[in-house]
Amino acid sequence: MARENPGGVGCIRLWLSLTGELSDQIMAESRPEFSIGLASLLKESAQGRALPPVEHWNPAHCGDIDIRIARDGTWYHLGRPILRHPIVRLFSTILRKEADGYHLVTPVEKLRIKVEDAPFVAVLLRCEGAGLSQRLVFTTNVGDEVELDAAHLLRVVINPNSGEPSPYVHVRGGLEAKLSRAVFYQLVELAETDAHGVLGVKSNGHYFVLGQG
Repeated sequence: MARENPGGVGCIRLWLSLTGELSDQIMAESRPEFSIGLASLLKESAQGRALPPVEHWNPAHCGDIDIRIARDGTWYHLGRPILRHPIVRLFSTILRKEADGYHLVTPVEKLRIKVEDAPFVAVLLRCEGAGLSQRLVFTTNVGDEVELDAAHLLRVVINPNSGEPSPYVHVRGGLEAKLSRAVFYQLVELAETDAHGVLGVKSNGHYFVLGQG
């Protein structure tokens, strides 16, 4: 069973980041390689560089951390919302989904967090082109842009009791974004019904089903 890690030496910078006390300097009190790694990732994230290759990192599992992503996409630490967007953005780039849940991963450490629903929320939708060349592009609450295509599929889960749809789009590595209500309504406005009465949208030459028309 994974241990709870509320504030080990290797995680000092993580805690300081979450409480708003992290500066651009590297704290000597924390484990050097973890500090340098996190600071480097934060710097690269701010500069808009490519996402960290978390799928290639195999660090030791250091237990659970009291971080929670709520259904609305808000990140919490110790029950308090994390208000610093650069930190939320950084953590979103080092998030990895595994069989036992979601983890924040650096080259030297891995910490499991709680996710109530999907880790991201699609908050904007942009439609480019028309007809066969139409492209639907989602923007998430952490700044990722996701183009609806064969690699980034849309799925809609229907609540068996209420009949309420819950739409999700794949972002990367098994991580999904739940569409906000406003974005889903916008998507429905773009939808069309096929010959079988199935409602769906077209993007990048593919037809994505939303439900019965």
